Amino acid sequence: MMPGRFFLGLGTGENLNEHILGRHWPPIDVRREMLKEAVQILRLLWRGGSHSYWGKYYTVENAQVFSLPDRPPPVMIAASGTRSGELAGSMGDGLISTTANERLVKTFRASDGGADKPCYGQMTVCWAEKEDKAKKIAMEWWPTGALPGKLMTELATPADFEAAVELLTEDAVASSIVCGSDPDKYMAAIKSFSDAGFDHVYIHQVGPDQEGFFRFCEREILSKRY
Repeated sequence: MMPGRFFLGLGTGENLNEHILGRHWPPIDVRREMLKEAVQILRLLWRGGSHSYWGKYYTVENAQVFSLPDRPPPVMIAASGTRSGELAGSMGDGLISTTANERLVKTFRASDGGADKPCYGQMTVCWAEKEDKAKKIAMEWWPTGALPGKLMTELATPADFEAAVELLTEDAVASSIVCGSDPDKYMAAIKSFSDAGFDHVYIHQVGPDQEGFFRFCEREILSKRY
C-alpha cells in the first residue's frame, strides 16, 4: 500500500478505546503532548535500525521495524480546535478534520510548518433514493455523528453512547449528515469544505448500500461539474 496509497491518520484519542487499560483518562493538553511524543517515536523507528527512546510518557528500548517501506507514510493529524491545529501544522504532514472550519485551516496554515501541507475534510453522508429513508438509516447506523466533539472523546462505553443518542431525533442527525440523493446537497457540502480552505474532501458513507452510493457518486458527482 506504500508508497502513495496510504497515509496514517492520528489524533488525541477517545476514552471509548482507552478506558479498558484502567488508567486515568488524561485531559486534552496532556493527550496532545502524548501524541507529539508518539509521532516522534514512529519517525525514529522509520529511519531503520535499532533505537531507544526515553520520554515523559513512553519508553522504547532497542526497538526496530524490520519491514520498512521505501518511503515512510505521511502522518496526518486530526484536529478540531486551534491548539490541535497548530500541533498538526508543526509536527504532522497534513490536517484532517470533520468540520468545514475555516479558522482551523487558517491556524494550521499559519503554524510553523503548515503552510504548504494538505488539508483533508471528512464529509459524512448517508445515501438512499429517498431522503426520509436515508434519515432513518443514518439514525440507525451513525447517530453519534450529531454528538458534540468533546462528548465523543469523553464517553467511555458503548452503553454511554447509546444513552446519549437516545436524546437525538432523525432531523438532528440529518443536520450533521448529508442524507438522500440530491446531488446539489452533496456539492454544497463539498463546497463548504473548499470555501474553508480544504484542498481534499473524502466522503464517508454510512449505511449498508455502498454499491448504490458508489453508482450515485459516479453518475451524479464525479461525472458532472457544478
